[in-house]
Amino acid sequence: MSVSLHWLMLLLLIAVYGCIELRELYPKGSDPREAFKAWHFMLGLTVFILVWIRLVAQLLQVRPEILPAPPRWQVLAGRSMHAILYLFMIAMPLMGWLVLSGSGKPVPFFGATFPALMPENETLAKAIKEVHETVGSAGYFLIGLHALAGLFHHYILRDNTLLRIVPKRFK
Repeated sequence: MSVSLHWLMLLLLIAVYGCIELRELYPKGSDPREAFKAWHFMLGLTVFILVWIRLVAQLLQVRPEILPAPPRWQVLAGRSMHAILYLFMIAMPLMGWLVLSGSGKPVPFFGATFPALMPENETLAKAIKEVHETVGSAGYFLIGLHALAGLFHHYILRDNTLLRIVPKRFK
């Protein structure tokens, strides 16, 4: 289950980033631009929901050991990176939700509307939006660093770190 959720989350994050980047190809207020923004919101909220399922799965499932066993500093670095990624996957959708709420806009979710998390406050919404965009830009780096670490473990250290997250049919 953890393996499936890992790759599903990656696909969702690619889609979330893709939607927000592709919207730039269209003029403000145009239907395609608004559609990409709506998909960005809905997919971001899907990440927010699934990250909690993923956290529960992490707690309930036993992870295979890394072989050969890495030094303690690598274990701590890996745990830190995962904690930062989980925080990212919780904070980003939450900030997006707050931005929409503070802007007085509906929070769409596949035909439903999520409730506002705060009363309308344009000033606060703009401040949160700036943080959301800055952290979103940092997310490219975080995700890239995570992928590079997996490749480093596989090709340089030659341990089974990457193989633990590869679906069984690809092993």
